[in-house]
Amino acid sequence: MNETQNNPFNPEKRYIQPLLGAAVISWTGWLTVIFKLDPYESTGLALGLFFLSMLMALTCTFSVLGFYLRKWITKNEISINYINTSIRQGLLLSLCTLICVAFLLLGVLTWWNGLLVVAIIILLEFYVTSKNY
Repeated sequence: MNETQNNPFNPEKRYIQPLLGAAVISWTGWLTVIFKLDPYESTGLALGLFFLSMLMALTCTFSVLGFYLRKWITKNEISINYINTSIRQGLLLSLCTLICVAFLLLGVLTWWNGLLVVAIIILLEFYVTSKNY
């Protein structure tokens, strides 16, 4: 067995496994909101819980996927920097998705609005990345 898997301070065990658990709980919460809350009866509560649970679920999912994609591409030892970057980019991808869903809900989503949201998120990532280095 690999030495990094037996290490109690292994970032994968310490951060990714709880993130996977949070993703499962968040997706369960999102599905509960979808099937149990009537948006016509309690609009504010239903929309708030919908967007909050979707933000949590997408952030956890994108973070885990980004971490394993980095691990697979680089084939290096797991680094805490992979986790930090994956969580940040997962949150940004989630915000991009939620903004586009909100625009769709408002009926103002067009291809150029979506492209503008993606461009703003990419510029924000470039700004954060340039501050880190």
